Amino acid sequence: MRLSVSLGLWQDRPPEEALDTARAAEAAGYPELWIGEMATWDAFALGTAIGAATSRISLTFGPLAVTVRDPATIAVGVASVAALTGRTTGVALGTPSDVVVRGWHGRSRDRPATALAESAVAVRQLLAGEKSAVDGRVVGSRGYRLRLAAPRSPLTIAAFGPRAIEVAARYADRMVVNLVSPAAAATLVRGLRAAAERIGTTPPPVAAWVAAAADPGPAELEQLRRGVVGYLAAPGYADMFRAEGFGDLVDFARTRPHPRELLAAVPAEAVAAVGLFGTSAEIVAKVGEYAAAGLDELAIVPATGDDDPGGGKTLAACRSAAGPFDA
Repeated sequence: MRLSVSLGLWQDRPPEEALDTARAAEAAGYPELWIGEMATWDAFALGTAIGAATSRISLTFGPLAVTVRDPATIAVGVASVAALTGRTTGVALGTPSDVVVRGWHGRSRDRPATALAESAVAVRQLLAGEKSAVDGRVVGSRGYRLRLAAPRSPLTIAAFGPRAIEVAARYADRMVVNLVSPAAAATLVRGLRAAAERIGTTPPPVAAWVAAAADPGPAELEQLRRGVVGYLAAPGYADMFRAEGFGDLVDFARTRPHPRELLAAVPAEAVAAVGLFGTSAEIVAKVGEYAAAGLDELAIVPATGDDDPGGGKTLAACRSAAGPFDA
């Protein structure tokens, strides 16, 4: 079981705290830091700053929305950070929600699986130093080659539904899933293996982003509870929470209550079902469940707060607790 760290980019915390989390991840000995792109930072600008603030941790960008960032801009961004920082880089591609794609960026989210597959092909070409040659139905790139040194970055595909899983089986060096229980993770791993068998490929390793808090205080607990609110009524995720014993909570979420009312109804147990939460012994047990589910990697998303600014305490605790599983 490999361990890495993903920035939480929590909206209730100072944006600059991302740099503290990056330093804490390196200090705790994690080899890789995932830098997502949400409502605050440009991922590549933040990655360049993190490269200057740390000394060796590798940087993976994403998941980047494939109908927002085109393959050439993705490749240029990854190559730019690699050249400016000297770090090993990777990139993850995904298909975010309508809120992000249509609402924030005014782009179409039609045929997301097609866009994901076409972007994967074009980004892989460009990062390998080849001239792009994809004339896709949704996205593409033709005739461009990086002027910077090709970083030859590995490609990760974020997947949850069957079509995205098939894209991962066909094109990814790694698949990543988000906010899953061990049982749901096992189902997704089986789905990837089945897809790879159907199309005749070797299934890539599977990572999961897991929110984590070691002996959390009230601020960290509320942060993690808030993190699950948006998933309780979402397709697929609702079924997962129902299977974990939170059917009444899912039913309540589907009545569209005010977010404050829904947040107040989320128990700590719902957080613990889909992450690393609690004492050292509880974290050890949960890592063991994820390992038994067939995951190859956990990307720790540390909760942060006044009791643990930057998440350093949680990152150190998870690294120690997960030691027996960390290959």
